[in-house]
Amino acid sequence: MKNRLIIGLAIFGVLLAISTAYYWGRKQNPLPPAFTPASNPYENGIYAEGIIETLQASGSNINIYPEVAGTVNQILVKEGQEVNANTLLLTIDDSVQKATTQQAKAQIGAARASLKTVEDAYQKQKSAADIDPRAVSKDALDSAKDAVGLAKANLEVTQKQYETAASLLAKYHINALAAGKIISINTAVGSYVSAQGVYDTYTQQNTPILVMGAVGQAMAVRCYVDEVLLQRLPSAGDIEAYMFLRGSTLKIPLKIVRFQPNVSPKIELSNQRTERVDVRVLPVIFSFDQPKDMTIYPGQLVDVYIGKRGAK
Repeated sequence: MKNRLIIGLAIFGVLLAISTAYYWGRKQNPLPPAFTPASNPYENGIYAEGIIETLQASGSNINIYPEVAGTVNQILVKEGQEVNANTLLLTIDDSVQKATTQQAKAQIGAARASLKTVEDAYQKQKSAADIDPRAVSKDALDSAKDAVGLAKANLEVTQKQYETAASLLAKYHINALAAGKIISINTAVGSYVSAQGVYDTYTQQNTPILVMGAVGQAMAVRCYVDEVLLQRLPSAGDIEAYMFLRGSTLKIPLKIVRFQPNVSPKIELSNQRTERVDVRVLPVIFSFDQPKDMTIYPGQLVDVYIGKRGAK
């Protein structure tokens, strides 16, 4: 009986091993791709990863940082809104600075009153001395004159203090310095902001409180060409490129805007400022017209193929 049990278990183990080997040894059909990968339209085209951004004359987006620290108490714009230059975007709690400014303004009135008092006293003593030099001593007249100079200096200092306080008070109101579109608001009412921006919960880094792009439909794509491919990169006059949106078959022609002639470490796509990399890239900026039947957003990653004009 015992031998039959052992033989049965052995046969079961062999069958289990054979079935397991068969199951895991079957050829698995690969999953279809989530989208059709872009194909190189050029025989010797250069591939580059790109990031969509709004078209700017220089730089990329407008990153807004406050010059003062405090708690946000008003946000007066919305993401996607177009604003004009000098539009009020955001306000920071200015109660302390407002009180300081009002105090400095009151001190100007006190300084002016003090100046008028010493000036009147000096004029009286000077008039008395003009009538009778013996009525007022020279030392008393000089002291009165010095008091006038001191009061004038105090008034000037007080006015400078008020101007400084008023100028600082204005910095608690963040205005747009140029026309643009609000593409990102990274803070909320009640959040603390400083000259370093605002702390981002997810990236655990400081980011600008607002990000603005350019007004209009014209957009740009910033490509990063690997340094080993730079010798194959055509000149600006001969360059031609196409952009492929991931998840679609749309092929968008690009127009060269400029080269950014500074080869730098490739850290833009990972946003890791402390990342150590041995890959360096050259930024190349192209422009394109946004398709009518598809929405494209700043920050999207795209595939770009760069070739020579007329070469296919």
